[in-house]
Amino acid sequence: MNDDRAHSIPVLASLDISETRDFYVWHLGFSSDYADEGYLVLKRGEIEIHFWKTDDRRLAENTSCYIRGGQVSALFHEFKQHRVPGLSSFEVRPWNMKEFYIHDPHGNLLKFGCSEW
Repeated sequence: MNDDRAHSIPVLASLDISETRDFYVWHLGFSSDYADEGYLVLKRGEIEIHFWKTDDRRLAENTSCYIRGGQVSALFHEFKQHRVPGLSSFEVRPWNMKEFYIHDPHGNLLKFGCSEW
């Protein structure tokens, strides 16, 4: 049976599709599912993020996506071991989520959180 559940997939801005692809593949362990000069699809397990090309740096610097779930703790430890640039601490925030953050090379903010730790 075909699983056709609805999913929410962030579409973030990229100033350079190749640079974005390289950062997510080499530092964060994503695979490139599709890429051309104007659009990029990246996947890692159940996480999927799309990117579109823009020349406006402000768009990327003012967008973010939130990735939530049980694998977040393992991701933090993997990213820390691989010394991912810009990795924040992993701590419980006032809203009772344990979170860490990463800014990609163009300023997009990736927020990772879990409610159980």
